[in-house]
Amino acid sequence: MTDKILILDFGSQYTQLIARAVRECNVYCEIVPYHKPVVVDEHLKGIILSGSPFSVNDANAPVVDVELLNRSLPVLGICYGAQLTAKQFGGRVEKSEKREYGRAILHKQKEDVLLQQISATSQVWMSHGDSILELPEGFEVMAVTDSIPVAAFRANVRTTNPLYGFQFHPEVYHSVEGKQMLKNFLTTICGCKGDWTPASFVAETVEALKKQIGNRKVIMALSGGVDSTVAATLIHKAIGKNLFGIFVDNGVLRKDEFQQVLNTYNTIGLNVKGVDAKEHFYTKLAGKSNPEEKRKIIGGTFIEVFDREAHLIEGVELLGQGTIYPDVIESVSVHGPSVTIKSHHNVGGLPDTMKLELVEPLRFLFKDEVRRVGAELGIPADLLNRHPFPGPGLAIRILGEVTEEKVDLLQRADAIYINGLKEHGLYDKVWQAGAILLPVQSVGVMGDERTYEYTLALRAVTSVDGMTADWAHLPYEFMAHISNEIINKVRGINRVVYDISSKPPATIEWE
Repeated sequence: MTDKILILDFGSQYTQLIARAVRECNVYCEIVPYHKPVVVDEHLKGIILSGSPFSVNDANAPVVDVELLNRSLPVLGICYGAQLTAKQFGGRVEKSEKREYGRAILHKQKEDVLLQQISATSQVWMSHGDSILELPEGFEVMAVTDSIPVAAFRANVRTTNPLYGFQFHPEVYHSVEGKQMLKNFLTTICGCKGDWTPASFVAETVEALKKQIGNRKVIMALSGGVDSTVAATLIHKAIGKNLFGIFVDNGVLRKDEFQQVLNTYNTIGLNVKGVDAKEHFYTKLAGKSNPEEKRKIIGGTFIEVFDREAHLIEGVELLGQGTIYPDVIESVSVHGPSVTIKSHHNVGGLPDTMKLELVEPLRFLFKDEVRRVGAELGIPADLLNRHPFPGPGLAIRILGEVTEEKVDLLQRADAIYINGLKEHGLYDKVWQAGAILLPVQSVGVMGDERTYEYTLALRAVTSVDGMTADWAHLPYEFMAHISNEIINKVRGINRVVYDISSKPPATIEWE
């Protein structure tokens, strides 16, 4: 078992960024809500306290006993975590006269192992309304900014283990040397070896899967996407042909995708059955134009087909899934339950009658880590680097009713667009791209004929995680070329438009 760092989450928007920064140092970490009991064992090397939208002086502010935690392990408080530490040991935290958000310049006041290899002045990112005005007795300032007296501190007495606080956010991109500061905490102060790599993850996970599964059979629904493919490959590495994969053609995949994905699975060596259920899905979708209803039909019909196929395999006891860490992090809700925006991100749960034990080898990985593990496993780069694709597929990129004819139109137009992005070296520069068939027909002229055909919208966005996104500024020459190609080659489309909306307020998908 590898070294571990625990991140106690007080509801900060940056908590996942802390975890990603820690893992970039090849150190394993987990995010847990601040109110969960901390279990200290030989693998746990340190604790990081996250930021929070609360003030430490609020009546209902989230708290932990920092001194108690610090008796067992080194602790680093970030922003709210630093203020909570200072307050609990007897310092003074008050509302700032001038709230500090954005870039600031950190000035080192003391040399310390936490600030090794850090410049005397360094840009950091601030996001706080309170400031530490007085440190507790036995604590000292390590760094300041032009507007706050305590930007970084350490405890010199009264603590069993090292205890530090940063008023800024070292985990964000704009804190130029922040990752080095975190690395100093992880390796020099906590003693983490930094040996959590894709290769070590594969070796440890395969051994754990062998113990969990034994000689039992695992069934798994595959989508052709990164997560399910990497998860299946890990399970296959552990149990071989005892993994039974099912890949369903729901009729709204991309052009030629069904056969291409099956060929890739065959190359990897996975035991996968392809199920052509196009007509069944088209029948269920007939006459349906409401976006939410279409999503639910796709999800429900998929479960029906998968359940039927699963019952053809005798003795299955386990269900493999490509669940990743952002899906399972129990985040702290500080503004009440979050609103369900869409149901298409997960196609829905399996029927209770299946009663299968879950196998989720990726449940502690972020998306970028899944790709690195996939590369370690030898999965082809064109599959690993594919853009995200919605669970209901092209059904939510056809506005209005879905028909086989409309799917064919969109598949051909989308293929021209995506292949064009690849040929012009633009595919890897955007986070997601796709074509949307609009329920709008307009007049056009082709040769001596007037046409009355569909309008196609093209969408391409830049993003890190899909939570926010900006429209991609694709070259005009490329857009002109693609528009011309689609209108000339796809009979039924005579007008192409480009979506220049950001998220928010728009979403990436149109439905």
